[in-house]
Amino acid sequence: MSIDFSQLKRTPAYICELEKLENNLKILDRVQQESGAKVILALKGFAMHSTFDLVGKYLQGCTASGLHEAKLAREKMNKEVHTYSPAFKHEEIDEIASISDHIVFNSPSQLFAFHARVKEINPQLSLSLRVNPEFSSSPVDLYNPCGLYSRLGTTKANFDEKVLEHISGLNFHALCEQNVDALEGVLQAFEEKFGVYIAGMKYVNFGGGHHITKKGYDVAKLIEVIKAFRARYNNIAVYLEPGEAVGWETGVLVSRVLDIVDNGIKIAILDTSAEAHMPDTLAMPYRAAVRGAGEANEKAFTYRLGGNTCLAGDVMGDYSFDKELQVGDLLIFEDQIHYTFVKNTTFNGIPLPSLALWTKEHELKIVREFGYEEYKNRLS
Repeated sequence: MSIDFSQLKRTPAYICELEKLENNLKILDRVQQESGAKVILALKGFAMHSTFDLVGKYLQGCTASGLHEAKLAREKMNKEVHTYSPAFKHEEIDEIASISDHIVFNSPSQLFAFHARVKEINPQLSLSLRVNPEFSSSPVDLYNPCGLYSRLGTTKANFDEKVLEHISGLNFHALCEQNVDALEGVLQAFEEKFGVYIAGMKYVNFGGGHHITKKGYDVAKLIEVIKAFRARYNNIAVYLEPGEAVGWETGVLVSRVLDIVDNGIKIAILDTSAEAHMPDTLAMPYRAAVRGAGEANEKAFTYRLGGNTCLAGDVMGDYSFDKELQVGDLLIFEDQIHYTFVKNTTFNGIPLPSLALWTKEHELKIVREFGYEEYKNRLS
């Protein structure tokens, strides 16, 4: 059943549809059941912890990008916690070690600096090294972890075999919204450069960027690729850590038209913001889909959709509609649950969108609303 937007009393708001989220989780669980891999949630892409009871029914835990995400993973899901950072801080490493099951170091120097300390704090802790296979077909340089001069992961030239006595796993992350054929290319480069070390490992983490839940993704082939890799290395454990694939097409951002002005083109000013609420539409960039809208001039009435900040470039794009827009109309931005609210800001003092769930019982549940305090408390 479609969301009943009449139940929404305040905009803007992100609404996650729990049935769609569970459908994604079932696809990811199929990969686990048929390949033997473990799938963990990358919090950097999806961190709506009000859903973690559901997510935790299917996935094995979370991967965190530092102390705060690790704390969230431990507090709200309390399954496996894998913590990686490009560089750990001395003042945070003790707490990270105490709440993590795996720590992933970005460089041999960081591993050598911290391995004794973290194992003293948590003797059960598994340590691993992120490596850079120096291969990627990532479509956008901004999101290419294996691009030229990348700081992410240790290249073969910088690999120090002394790390082997301290680690039980190797990690790589080279994908961005890609299919399994891209993974095959990365795996070939990874095995060519680091294959000699894999036999001594307990696990290999294939990172994120796998677009597993997107229509057209070859899930069956992914399962076969994982099974073949595991068979080559004595049934080694494999992890995948998708973020976007968990939240993919699971919900919307609802906004309201506040005003309509004309400066050579009709401009609808909304109570949301590309800059503050949909940052990847400007950073990647990409065009967010709006429900019922077409390209400019495709339908009868064309409008430029603009955000409610003073940034001149806070614009979502030009869209056309069958009917004229009116002040007070709701506009629905599709697929806005991943890499949105995890990146939101209060730039210009603009309020953060509410967070809501659309339940299987067809009820809208407001999980969190934000106001002035969230803006004030980030400042001093």
